Amino acid sequence: MATEPRLPGPVEGGLEVSVAQAGPIPLAADFHCAPGELLALVGPSGSGKTTLLRAIAGLYRPAAGRIRCGGETWFEAAVACWVRPQRRRVGLVFQDYALFPHLDARANVMIALGHLPPAERREAAEAWLARVRLEGLGGRLPAQLSGGQRQRVALARALARQPRVLLLDEPFSAVDQVTRRRLQRELALLREAIAIPIVLVTHDLDEAAALADRLCVLHGGRSLQQGPAETLFRRPASPEVARLLDRHNVFTGRVIEDEAGHRRLQWGPFRLEVTEGLAGLPLGRRLAWYLPNSDVVLHRRGRPSRGERENPITGRVREMVVLGGMASVILAFDHCDDTLHFEIATHAARRNGLARGETVTVSLLAHGIHLMPEVPLPGEEPCHA
Repeated sequence: MATEPRLPGPVEGGLEVSVAQAGPIPLAADFHCAPGELLALVGPSGSGKTTLLRAIAGLYRPAAGRIRCGGETWFEAAVACWVRPQRRRVGLVFQDYALFPHLDARANVMIALGHLPPAERREAAEAWLARVRLEGLGGRLPAQLSGGQRQRVALARALARQPRVLLLDEPFSAVDQVTRRRLQRELALLREAIAIPIVLVTHDLDEAAALADRLCVLHGGRSLQQGPAETLFRRPASPEVARLLDRHNVFTGRVIEDEAGHRRLQWGPFRLEVTEGLAGLPLGRRLAWYLPNSDVVLHRRGRPSRGERENPITGRVREMVVLGGMASVILAFDHCDDTLHFEIATHAARRNGLARGETVTVSLLAHGIHLMPEVPLPGEEPCHA
């Protein structure tokens, strides 16, 4: 029986990345990943996610900036510092796993064990395969393995290098949904045993939110905001970040004062109460605002609802799509072309007679309204105040 493999040890100082260049691939990214933390890089295709992983691994050299890991400088343009990939001790799992097709699983892992004496590599490779639940499969070629098994071989090879950072480039995209869930769970369990920075590139926001301690939102090579998923989903830094995170309820309004001298947010005919952010803003100031769909409360027929007196607004149902136990509802308004999205249990939607064309009233919870300093560019403005 193979002995338990030695997992990568703690990395003091974590990973720090700050790189920039005008082209050919524009970059203006700045983020960090602490020891034992999993950071997810999210953003649309072409936003620079994979390029940044390659820069960390030493496979791509940016024009400017600095990359440090575990207190070591791997790249610093100002002093012409560039550490070769072989010396960086990076574990990298590619989207297609990049296994050598002519080598069996054991030999693929042994490639990463050059730091061990030759006589110890075979046993160590078997131990790593056992660590990822591939006991007895070391003699199989990649073509004889399933997608999930190939992914485990690639992960075992990456960890066998005793890396100082683990980089995962869409590692679960090539497997079916059931296998994907299983592999995500195994990664979550593995994280408890290793104390190195882990950077995950993914297009799946649900996957990023479930696995990562923090997200870093990228667009056009720029890092726009980083923080815990819940913070970003409820408090995006700008309308751009909100839309990149697939948040729909982004509008513009204007700061006003009501008859009692209270600051309010004017949105078309509605004067909205906002818990935080209006104090100190000048009257007449136009600004963007966002509301999570979980803070939209439907006024139920026949009995009062939580928050029913809080920012009540009336619209008509433009679209309602039932997806299992939840119904996705889109409301339209007479004063603008923007729409309000929210979800409600399917049985509650039916009980309240929600259907296309129906007029309904909802409340926008004041504590959920998040004000953003940036307003859309002319021609891209949503609802005018």
